[in-house]
Amino acid sequence: MKIPLPRKLQLMFAVTALAALGPAAQAGASQGQQTFFEAPALLLNPSTRPATLATLQRLGVTSLRVELSWHAVAPRANSTRRPAFDATDPAAYNWSLYDPLIEAAHQRGWQILLTVTSPVPRWAEASPRPRSLAYRPSAREFGRFMTAVGRHYGSEVSLFSIWNEPNHHEFLEPQFNRNGSPASPAVYRALYQAGYAGLQASGIGSPKVLIGETAPEGETAPRVPVRGPRHNMAPLAFLRTMLCLSPHYHRVGRCARLAASGWGLHPYRSGASPYFVPSNRETVTIGSLSRMTRALDAAARAGALTPHLPLYITEFGVMSRPNPYQGVPVSQQAEYQAMAEQIAWRNARVASFSQYLLKDDPMRRRSVGFQTGLEYYSGRAKPALAAFPVPMTVTRHGSRYALWGLVRPAGAATTATVEVRRRGSSRFMPLAEVHTDARGYWSLGSTVAGGAWRVRWTSPAGVRYTGPPIRAYRGR
Repeated sequence: MKIPLPRKLQLMFAVTALAALGPAAQAGASQGQQTFFEAPALLLNPSTRPATLATLQRLGVTSLRVELSWHAVAPRANSTRRPAFDATDPAAYNWSLYDPLIEAAHQRGWQILLTVTSPVPRWAEASPRPRSLAYRPSAREFGRFMTAVGRHYGSEVSLFSIWNEPNHHEFLEPQFNRNGSPASPAVYRALYQAGYAGLQASGIGSPKVLIGETAPEGETAPRVPVRGPRHNMAPLAFLRTMLCLSPHYHRVGRCARLAASGWGLHPYRSGASPYFVPSNRETVTIGSLSRMTRALDAAARAGALTPHLPLYITEFGVMSRPNPYQGVPVSQQAEYQAMAEQIAWRNARVASFSQYLLKDDPMRRRSVGFQTGLEYYSGRAKPALAAFPVPMTVTRHGSRYALWGLVRPAGAATTATVEVRRRGSSRFMPLAEVHTDARGYWSLGSTVAGGAWRVRWTSPAGVRYTGPPIRAYRGR
């Protein structure tokens, strides 16, 4: 007579034969992907900084992205007349908004990505305008400013980036000339070259600098004549024009090759699955990262960039409700965020992933902001808060399931418990003990069908982490 095994043992045996699939799935994955976290409103505010840093430390954060506004530190930034001062001298600037945060991160051993960007001082604009603090900034003045930045922060910053979303009108104007020809790529190229030279002049011999930091979408040919600033340029069109390349990636003119440590990008795809590939081939989202790697490789073959330039995802998040236009349900936000991180991890060219916002922006009548946070604006937790330290994906291939995850706070190889909840049941049961690699990643194959899965992990200090229920998605 066959004696039935207890349910727990049935589940454990069901995954044993498939567990060996894990290491093979990691063969082409990124070998050093770090995660940048950005929470500017909370981290730059002295009253909320300590609690925010403590929360991020519990979540396993070890790297921050900080956007440094030129306007925020410059002397007499609202004057149209340039003050008389040595723009390369750090003592001429007011760094008090940023110094405490960078010092606190430095004390924790965290790495800093410093993105130096607009708004700019009015005296540094080509033609100051009432509603713009980003109109054709002076490359000469920016180069001097970057020398001061390098002298002040050079020893505390592991990675610099020059400008935030230069293909977006809110950060650099104009994007197009009135006749529809591109304007921002040439302005940005001059800023980048001057900024890079400024860092070298500060004493950093070979500065590690990201180029690009492009927004995911935009136009290639706006209606002419162009009226007003509200135009964004498609990232691949921006890349080609900035590098003096034709639409077929052939050299146009005599532009020199630009030195860079990587291309920064913000591959948002709000409201759609991370696997979604936009029909516009000039767009780069999380589901179409290969478009950017192919473009970078073509640019390198043309001699415009260093070969095999890595991708740095420096800003990303999944928009959730209550955003009425692009927000997904908060349970799906946690799932989509993990799916996006897995997409990045699978791509060996991706050097970093990111999370933009701990707390949602407030909802306003005329500006809804970003609801990509792990918490609502009220501070109440979303499922994404529990998911961030232990993200997990479940992919269904017929009757088999491929599970992937990360124990972010571990910092070393560890063991976590994967649990499954059968359809129709309200209880989770142990599925398998998974062993991570040295970076905290794990993968598992299973034939156990379920309605939801989750991860449990207890740190060596006794802190318990339980991820939210995660559903299975069909494999792509």
